[in-house]
Amino acid sequence: TCDTGDQQTTAAVRLKEPAATIVERLKDVTTHEGEDVVFECRLSRETAQDAQWFLGDVPLQSNEMNEIRVQGTRHSLILRKVTLEDCGSISFRVGQHSSAA
Repeated sequence: TCDTGDQQTTAAVRLKEPAATIVERLKDVTTHEGEDVVFECRLSRETAQDAQWFLGDVPLQSNEMNEIRVQGTRHSLILRKVTLEDCGSISFRVGQHSSAA
């Protein structure tokens, strides 16, 4: 705001958060039934954007079978004690970017 006493003008500053990109993509994993599997992605920056993991088309959430971790720019998914039903495509999406394994 600029105020001269009898006149005043005001302006605002707005910032747009730059979109995060995936700089380390998912890698395929082969394991044995009953073991835990870890998938990791690294982003270009820490982000408040919604990041989401999927098994096929099903969105995953942290529970007793899936653990989702975020440590800075590193996003991890741990599938506990996998079974044959867990075989398939794992994908990670953030903004307009995605990676699959």
